[in-house]
Amino acid sequence: MRSKISNKVWQFVAYLVVFIGIGVGAYFSRDNWLPLLIKETPEVATEEEYPVVEEPKVLKLSKEARANLALVSKPAKPQSYWKKLQIPGVIVDRPGITDRGITAPIEGVVTQVHAFEGDIIRPGEKLFSLRLVSESLQQTQSELFKAIRETEIVDRERSRIGNLVDSGVIPGKRIIELDQQKNRQAALIDAHRQDLISRGISQTQLEAIESGEFLTTINIFAPDIFEPNSEVVQVGFTKNMGLLESGFYEIQDLKVELGQQVESGQALAVLANHNSLYIKGHAFKKEASNLARAAENNWPVGVEFTEDVAKDWSKLTQEFQIRHLANTTDPSSRTFDFFVPLTNQSRSYKKDDRTFVIWRFRPGQRVSIDVPVEQIENVIVLPSAAVVHEGPEAYVFQQNGDLFNRISVQVIHQDRTKVVIANDGTITPGFYLAQNSAASLNRVLKAQAASGMRADVHVHADGTVHAH
Repeated sequence: MRSKISNKVWQFVAYLVVFIGIGVGAYFSRDNWLPLLIKETPEVATEEEYPVVEEPKVLKLSKEARANLALVSKPAKPQSYWKKLQIPGVIVDRPGITDRGITAPIEGVVTQVHAFEGDIIRPGEKLFSLRLVSESLQQTQSELFKAIRETEIVDRERSRIGNLVDSGVIPGKRIIELDQQKNRQAALIDAHRQDLISRGISQTQLEAIESGEFLTTINIFAPDIFEPNSEVVQVGFTKNMGLLESGFYEIQDLKVELGQQVESGQALAVLANHNSLYIKGHAFKKEASNLARAAENNWPVGVEFTEDVAKDWSKLTQEFQIRHLANTTDPSSRTFDFFVPLTNQSRSYKKDDRTFVIWRFRPGQRVSIDVPVEQIENVIVLPSAAVVHEGPEAYVFQQNGDLFNRISVQVIHQDRTKVVIANDGTITPGFYLAQNSAASLNRVLKAQAASGMRADVHVHADGTVHAH
């Protein structure tokens, strides 16, 4: 009996050992058999599947939205375009033409100032009155008067002894002596006259001095308008033409005060006429060949004026061309200058019985100069605002009523104001393209796509969505 129980115990222990061994083996070999027990569970569709829709290309804008964007569309047309070099510049005076210095012809004291800064002066009008304090001037006047009187005495003496010489009472050499004396006095008279004329004495004043009325004061007048060539013209006003009808000067800078003593040659005032100016560009040496070619071929250059309110003035009709290039380089900036003539515009007004002038362009005003470099044929030219960039891509928008189709284009050149697009068939000539607000149109296109209802898709009755 006891033997049977013992056998069952050992049999149970044997089974237990076997099972433990199988379990341990299965645990350590689980990487080999466990994947066989796991079955792939098919994914359950949780969302309704839609056809794949391409990136949006068309947007829709109402008439009011187009008005808010001030959108303008024009037909595309192939044309030629000049590549341009953009160079900074500044408006400057034309030396020897714009400004005119007035100097004192002789020593004196300023007793009266007849025109002040900002006043308009015509040629021949009075500027200053000076009380003369020059001893040399007084002496020259005295010597001139004495020489004329001596000449009159010689003439009377010659007339008195003429008959006596003819009768042989007085030798003929006396007449010769008197003639020689008269010639010496004539030479002195001419010298004194030239001296006085060089000091600014007029012919009328000379005649007064010769009669014994010596000058104690002189008046200084505005000079004639200087016109060296056809580039400089008499100023004509664009408005209020009745106020000034001829050339004029403006008192730009008054150098003296009442009661001030001035020396001969001292500056009294600076007169200006800003009708003829220069646009001076600052270019680098590497740009010299392009500038020289533009000057030699008389190619017109474009000029953009900063701080200019064009609506207040007449339209500019002048064609700008490079007149000359400087042949020296600035050692500090390493640039050289070139010059473009500019004819100014002006208008005038009256106040307190005086006339004043307002110029459109002023020395010191900044400009941007576009110099032509190379001509590109058969391209489509658009304003810079007509093209939007996204990384390497560039887009324009073709208008068809309320719809705007975004088109990818190839940009072959771009400057500050224009974009040049290849005429490779992407854009059909004659189709209307938006000329501005391309960036805004692109944002609207993305917003319409994000809202779930795009202008380039439509929904069928069965609920399916298809792209155009």
